[in-house]
Amino acid sequence: MNKSSFEQNGGSYRVVGDYKIPNITLPAEANKPLGVWGLKRKDYLMHHKRVQFNIMLMSGTLWAHLAEVDEQATDMFSRLVEQMKFNEGITEQLKADDQMEWVARMNNIEARVREVVNHELIFNI
Repeated sequence: MNKSSFEQNGGSYRVVGDYKIPNITLPAEANKPLGVWGLKRKDYLMHHKRVQFNIMLMSGTLWAHLAEVDEQATDMFSRLVEQMKFNEGITEQLKADDQMEWVARMNNIEARVREVVNHELIFNI
């Protein structure tokens, strides 16, 4: 009986009923828990870049990519919030004097920074 090219290259099959199913396993990846940014990136890839998602999944690079994006986005978010707080003069003194104004301005900054991070890292590339 002729061997398939899969078998010639070291692959094997298992028989399930009348079918031969290749014994294929995905490479082990470090499944580090993902944060909000990594999960958003995964969702974006799954729904809008399906081919890229599948290629990364099958090659074993998906989780490393998601962890890297999550780390970069978290750092970028923190850095931009601090820079915008400084540039707009939002201080602990404002927080002590007028808490509602401080909360409103911080929410505004965080919303703008989320848009920047989403645009630059999550929904890009």
